[in-house]
Amino acid sequence: MEFKRARNEEQRTERRRQILATAAAMLTETPVAKLSLNELSRRIGLAKSNVLRYFESREAVLLELLDSEFQEWTAELESTAPADDGTPRERGDRLAQLLAASLAGRPVLCDLLSAQAAVLEHNISTEVAIRHKHAARQNMRTLTALVRRHLPELDAEGASALVETALLMAMAAWPCSRPAEALRAAYASDPALAAMRMDFTEVVRRTLEATASGLLVRRGSRVDQAMPPP
Repeated sequence: MEFKRARNEEQRTERRRQILATAAAMLTETPVAKLSLNELSRRIGLAKSNVLRYFESREAVLLELLDSEFQEWTAELESTAPADDGTPRERGDRLAQLLAASLAGRPVLCDLLSAQAAVLEHNISTEVAIRHKHAARQNMRTLTALVRRHLPELDAEGASALVETALLMAMAAWPCSRPAEALRAAYASDPALAAMRMDFTEVVRRTLEATASGLLVRRGSRVDQAMPPP
């Protein structure tokens, strides 16, 4: 691929898009931890210094990809019609399954989320941090509203708590469910250890089911306490 220096804003936007597209393609082959700026530059056909004309660091590239992946995920969820039958607990269980399965189907998003706090939010400027956090705030609002459509018994605080739990579980469970080669061999060779291997979808689903049930109970208790005596 031959790159020439961008001369106007339209060309700069196109260069940024090409860098992001290349990084996204690389993440389907290699984890976030192994994606280097040197290799990204080589794949694009640019010197590293030229890549840095468009993004201030590797982390800035990956944070923008995280925001994009998150938006695609919420768009996918919004295309799923909420169930209007069943008890609140049953609908909460279905929502938990939907969130867990949809996260499992987006390995790049989960990998980026698992690296967000410890890696991606470092080596960036305040300007990039502000832009990223505003995007994350909007994504959280969108996802919270979606949860309330599926489970209207929850108030905004409860729906936000369920979203936070889903994201925290994805961050923690994803790397744990992707063991290193030595651990995979250990699990395969010893049945007593095999049960310790984490199933990402199952762990996230169970945690969200329990969280949704607890939030519904707490919400019901608050409503009952607020009602005047007969």
